[in-house]
Amino acid sequence: MKDFIRDDVSEHTNVFDVLKERGFIEQCTDEAALRDMLGREKVRFYIGFDPTADCLHVGHFMQVIIMMYMQKYGHTPVVLIGGGTGMVGDPSGRTDMRQMMTTETIDYNCAQFKKLFDRYLEFDDEWKYEGNDGVYAPGHENKTPEPGKAVAVNNAAWLRPLNYIEFVREVGSRFSVNDMLRAEAFKQRMERGLSFFEFNYMLMQAYDFMVMARDIDVKIEFGGNDQWSNILAGADLSRRMIGKQVYGMTFSLLTTSEGKKMGKTQKGALWLDASRTSPYEFYQYWRNVEDADVNTCLRMLTFLPMKEVNELSALEGAEINKAKEILAYEVTKLVHGEEEAKKAQDGARAAFGGGGNAANIPTTKMDAAQFEGEGMGLVNLIRELGLVSSNGEGFRTIEQGGLKLAGEKVTDKKMNVTKDMFEDGKLMIQKGKKKFHIVEI
Repeated sequence: MKDFIRDDVSEHTNVFDVLKERGFIEQCTDEAALRDMLGREKVRFYIGFDPTADCLHVGHFMQVIIMMYMQKYGHTPVVLIGGGTGMVGDPSGRTDMRQMMTTETIDYNCAQFKKLFDRYLEFDDEWKYEGNDGVYAPGHENKTPEPGKAVAVNNAAWLRPLNYIEFVREVGSRFSVNDMLRAEAFKQRMERGLSFFEFNYMLMQAYDFMVMARDIDVKIEFGGNDQWSNILAGADLSRRMIGKQVYGMTFSLLTTSEGKKMGKTQKGALWLDASRTSPYEFYQYWRNVEDADVNTCLRMLTFLPMKEVNELSALEGAEINKAKEILAYEVTKLVHGEEEAKKAQDGARAAFGGGGNAANIPTTKMDAAQFEGEGMGLVNLIRELGLVSSNGEGFRTIEQGGLKLAGEKVTDKKMNVTKDMFEDGKLMIQKGKKKFHIVEI
């Protein structure tokens, strides 16, 4: 067992109560039966991940954390990687159709996903799913997973070989189009247009649940709240096709106190890969959350005991910054490891004047010749460094007093940066209160 979660994380012994206490659980198909089952026996459950990119972002990380809790309490995570469903794409929560990817891209992304899951969950890599030669031929596992270990399966194994006629006869005949159109996943797309291609997605996800319930005894599907319609469809199909009672549970999405999705930056998603979002940027995101969001983030993204979570989030005024620093450190440690978390914390403290090592502030090396003579326009420089996305935004930042060079506020929009402004070959640029960048020549 990978040792991320402390034994004193909760006083509860039933993982259902732990998830409830942390504020994860949103909807259940049968709350009382689910809680009873999770307290009484060790079960297999699954969460699906479609390989829409070659890396996971912080929205996915919530699902990883839930799997880690389940594994901690003795249940078996089945990580379903969507090499089959990813060929269609989930229309839930989208206003347009996803870009279609080649099979090669999907397979590459699937392999990258598995590497990331390996960092957080202990897998029985000798386990594998075998068989399933079409709708009418059940598959099976090659062995029982080792106790306390997760398993990974790719739905390409049973979706890609499907015969379409067989599938629509056996599976499609059990779905009511009227009911599907009422589902939240499709309802919001009806005005803009929903392709028949995407309309198949619910059938495919429901079929996933049925196949795993039938072949490897999966009893629960977990997912974000936007997956409720798909989970209900899978539970219903399992009952109709194989007479098996299975359950579904959805979780709150990670949102701010104003209801906006967290994990979005100016550059896009907050990725879990250091080459996409640096550990420093990642740390700074959590260090700078709003006061009202500290409790939610500590509950859902760290494994601190609830007593500590409540004490930290009750801090007020300047004291709440201590809680934010702990939050940023804990989440960065989980995602990037202790060493990177310490470096990020050091860099942030140096930037904010609280000690620490300035070497950990994002730094860009540039050719000194660019700053000879008249030098380089400041707005061009900050755009090149990615501090602003356009010259217009750069000019507005300066007009609003939001830019400092070497600690001094910039007032001249047409300022040039010259070599003599560098001290020991370095120049600190600050945008707003929280973004720092060093240029080194």
